[in-house]
Amino acid sequence: MLMSANSGKLIALIDKLERLGLAYHFETEIEEKLQEMSENDDDDYDLFTTALRFRLLRQHQYHVSCGVFDKFTDKEGKFKEQLSSDTEGLLSLYEAAHARIHGEAILEEAVAFTTHHLSRILPQLESPLKDKVKRALEQALHRGVPIIEMRVYLSLYESDESRDELLLKLAKLNFSFLQNLYRRELCEVSRWWNNFDLKTKLPYARDRLIECYLWGVSIHFEPQYSDVRIAVAKSMQMVSTMDDTYDNYATLEEADLLTEVLERWDINEIHRLPDYMKIFYRFVMSIYDDYEREAAKQGKSFAVPYFRETVKQLGRAYNQEQKWIMEREMPTFEDYFKNSVITSCIYVMFTALVPGMKSVTKATIDWLLSEPNIVISTARMGRHLEDLGSHERENRGGKMLTVVDCYMQEHGVSKQETLAKFAELVEDGWKNVNTEWVAKTSVAKEMVEQLLNYARIAEVTYKNSQDGYTNPDKFLAPQISALFLDPIVI
Repeated sequence: MLMSANSGKLIALIDKLERLGLAYHFETEIEEKLQEMSENDDDDYDLFTTALRFRLLRQHQYHVSCGVFDKFTDKEGKFKEQLSSDTEGLLSLYEAAHARIHGEAILEEAVAFTTHHLSRILPQLESPLKDKVKRALEQALHRGVPIIEMRVYLSLYESDESRDELLLKLAKLNFSFLQNLYRRELCEVSRWWNNFDLKTKLPYARDRLIECYLWGVSIHFEPQYSDVRIAVAKSMQMVSTMDDTYDNYATLEEADLLTEVLERWDINEIHRLPDYMKIFYRFVMSIYDDYEREAAKQGKSFAVPYFRETVKQLGRAYNQEQKWIMEREMPTFEDYFKNSVITSCIYVMFTALVPGMKSVTKATIDWLLSEPNIVISTARMGRHLEDLGSHERENRGGKMLTVVDCYMQEHGVSKQETLAKFAELVEDGWKNVNTEWVAKTSVAKEMVEQLLNYARIAEVTYKNSQDGYTNPDKFLAPQISALFLDPIVI
């Protein structure tokens, strides 16, 4: 089907394969077709197909011009009003506009135009189109987590009368296969986590292993990345426990001591720590020992000192943050954010998954730690999203200063204005990430793709300024059930 399709039908088929989670089975063929597509003009395409072609090419790192939408605008550069009745076209344009970069005024206009008209006509639509539009307005596809969007689209596609039964069956079999694989991996990490019994020994720390594993699945959902998913889950649970130790429990003196002992990285120093910190320190050392063994097994021993250093670096950053908060001496907003690139945990997470990535070399880690634009943009955006979602919890009824207070104090603005500014910084962050994504680098695509997926899961976890990680029941729990528990009827 893929090799024989052409023009608009080919574009629609590739989109279906991607949204159903089947594209990884046909990666080479799809790439060939997209290469051909990028070399051909789209003058004859309608709005739906033009926007879909644009989004697919952007999502595959092709720097296609937003000028392809000029033919749908009037002399003032506004979208023609007759487009407001083309629901499928509006939906396609809405999704395409979320792949925009800086300086694309026509796509800024597209977001406002499509959001207004799709919201207006939503009550008059019938399913499954109504469900598609509702989902898009809740979560733009480009910013959504691929595996979550796949599961949502599978149900939408099944209710579509124009569905292809062969595609639907393959998609269901594929998802069931992945779900069984995820369950086995969850069993493995759960056994690992339960052996430490930190839920009992460190009751102040959040037990969020399932949410940590969800981040792993979000970074790479394909079957060959099993080691990556498990590494992300373990490292995230480690940094979460570390964050809670510094943020929720340790005194300033104890935090200084823990930072110093982490710097020395010597189990013989453990006697200096209070009892609860000894438990945490053994936990970190155990993860490190496992990492060292796995790295040696995979021929990635070069990564070991990097992993060790990123954990030490994170300890220093958490300690600095804690001093600012506890001593009520807030830094400049810029200093806070330099520190927050580290507390985003991006360096620990991405060095943790190195042993499971065949394409990663020493040069890749050097690139990651050299502060390239996409890493800084992704980390900052992740922190802006987290701060929007967690500042109420961290504020503890006004007793503790947060980054929101820091910004309000420095700029003399209200809390509402500060939160609006953070939301604006998130939008800028997405444009930065999109810009770097299409710029292409000499670094393996799968490493850069992980950064894009980090931004996506951060957006989903802290959606609508909610802290879905600390309080997962409302939003993340249904996603977790759909991915790992609820079977699909084949």
